[in-house]
Amino acid sequence: MLRHVVKDEKQVKQQSFKREHSMKIFSQIVSFVFHPMLMPTLGLFFILHAGTHVSYLPFEMRRLIYIIVFTSSCLLPVSLLPLFLQLKVINSFQMKTARERVWPLLFTGLFFLLGYFLLLRLKVPSLILAFLMASLLAVIIALAVSLYWKMSLHALAVGGVTAMLMGVALRFGVDLIVPVTFMLLVSGLVGTARLYLGAHNPAQIYAGYFTGFFVVLTGALL
Repeated sequence: MLRHVVKDEKQVKQQSFKREHSMKIFSQIVSFVFHPMLMPTLGLFFILHAGTHVSYLPFEMRRLIYIIVFTSSCLLPVSLLPLFLQLKVINSFQMKTARERVWPLLFTGLFFLLGYFLLLRLKVPSLILAFLMASLLAVIIALAVSLYWKMSLHALAVGGVTAMLMGVALRFGVDLIVPVTFMLLVSGLVGTARLYLGAHNPAQIYAGYFTGFFVVLTGALL
């Protein structure tokens, strides 16, 4: 009888460990797929397929805009992380402390600015410029906050994309209920994943999300 009890306890512990391991892997996947540096490109995708006048841009122009946004918001910032790690500006790619984020955010903001001016010279639609400028402002706010406190950049980014979709829907009167619902679900998943991984507390998640949301919503509506 005692053996059966011990065996059952071991099975329960093993099942619990497997569930926790699976949840951790799932949370890491969610954090990677919806990484802050990928969100500007996702936001651009939604803008180009929202059914507004921007959706009718020529293919070559679209491709060039994608290249500029992805390079300035993701490729260039990521390329500096190994250097920051080598110089011990950051202790890991996860940048677990607020202070570690200062220099990466500073250069991210500079690259955003570079991308903005390139798009400005191409005379792309103002909606795209507004989204990139609002994203830059959100990065600057996150940079200032990181001097004293740790804000969730994942939540900031998904909040910004969600707000952009809502702003486009309100400004142009297009039906974006499906992508908005998708981003709301993603927002919940990302926030839960970051909490489960112990990367942030609830206050840091909410602060990041609503900062990104209101900054980008304002930019999309103006």
